[in-house]
Amino acid sequence: MRRVEGAVAALAPRSMTQDGPRSTLLREDMAYVTAPAMEEFRQAEWARLAEQRRVFDAQLQATHVLRALEASANDPTFGYQVNNYRHCLQAATAAMQDGRDEEYIVLALLHDIGFTMCPTNHGPFAAALLGPYVSARNQWILEQHQIFLLHHCHDHPDEDVDPDARERWRGHPHFAAAADFVERFDQGTILPSLPEAPLSVFAPMVKRIFARPPRILTPAHG
Repeated sequence: MRRVEGAVAALAPRSMTQDGPRSTLLREDMAYVTAPAMEEFRQAEWARLAEQRRVFDAQLQATHVLRALEASANDPTFGYQVNNYRHCLQAATAAMQDGRDEEYIVLALLHDIGFTMCPTNHGPFAAALLGPYVSARNQWILEQHQIFLLHHCHDHPDEDVDPDARERWRGHPHFAAAADFVERFDQGTILPSLPEAPLSVFAPMVKRIFARPPRILTPAHG
């Protein structure tokens, strides 16, 4: 506690500090907004940010996503024979070998990107990330795959694990697609012997998907 208090005391009040170094703009033709707080932004500032963010996202969002995935390359596991990074590569490689389209391959690559950051809700995590750039079907697969995976956990001792949980969605137009994805590209891609294409193979695909104009995301669970 003393260290925190000492660090805070060493900071000058905000109103008394001089301007510090600004972070670099993405491009030279971009401009900073200078109002000190969002409540002081006016239409011109919001318009400038909106215009520049479109360029920023198109150029950097895929880079950030790939960086987050690659950062887990050397992570340990808690019992699986391969870590989550390798599982993602195996899933995407299997989808690619099966002749699936580029969007589906990227779905397979990123379906568990939140597995270690948001373990209890990683399906909706992936759907929120990738959903605006893929079809409604693929958004639904991402959001529900965590529940559909329980169908393959037949002998799980946890009472909260219900292998029949997916049945609530029986009759949904994307039920079969979600079941197929989990069975073929998720629940079994956890073995050291399976093919794993390097991330560099998938990086251009990820960049093309995130370069698409995002659609307005609506909840996929309905």
